[in-house]
Amino acid sequence: MTVLVVAAHPDDEVLGCGGTMARFAQEKNDVHVLILGEGLTSRFKEASTAPASEKEKLRGQARAAGALLGAKSVTLHGLPDNRFDTVPLLEIVKAIEMKIEELKPDTIFTQHGGDLNIDHELTFRAVLTATRPLAGSCVKRVYAYAVPSSTEWSFQKFDPVFRPNTFVDIAATLEKKIEAMALYDGESRAFPHPRSAQALRAHAQYWGSVAGLHAAEAFELIREVRRSTE
Repeated sequence: MTVLVVAAHPDDEVLGCGGTMARFAQEKNDVHVLILGEGLTSRFKEASTAPASEKEKLRGQARAAGALLGAKSVTLHGLPDNRFDTVPLLEIVKAIEMKIEELKPDTIFTQHGGDLNIDHELTFRAVLTATRPLAGSCVKRVYAYAVPSSTEWSFQKFDPVFRPNTFVDIAATLEKKIEAMALYDGESRAFPHPRSAQALRAHAQYWGSVAGLHAAEAFELIREVRRSTE
């Protein structure tokens, strides 16, 4: 497979499918990451006051996390953090379309559309737009992943509701996911926060128990196209 993980922010890719990324990479699949947003700047009163050094540090952490998980490339697009709704949707769609044209992925993992975070919601919509099942499209499968502290904190009040129907065994790569998340020292939190190492392990064990596994990541299959030649 050629897999493209589309994330709104640095750390979403690890939280949502870090164990799956590591497993697929170990199985000799090509894994690539596209991070659309800059991250960080929404924590400041004005985005322009965010220190350039902090932004570059976060970008470096994203590249390091991708390398640790076996990604062949990590692209950071730099859209305004938690302000995707100030950007024309077409701009987000085109950023994704350009990466699809470059990489020709057959499988895409992306944010869930019912998350609390507006950037996650718009990333999901943009991915669906960029992967319209036109004749000749390279994309065969689109999956949505849950991001702890965003998907569950919507309390299933936003449509669509996350309904996982695909589970990937990450028992062998769970600790690599935890290690990759630890690289994001500004995003990790202490337990009982959902982004703590302890909570992430419990999260993986819970989804594993749902699927008869020791540890798993859960995804919602949004669309799969099987053509007659396959």
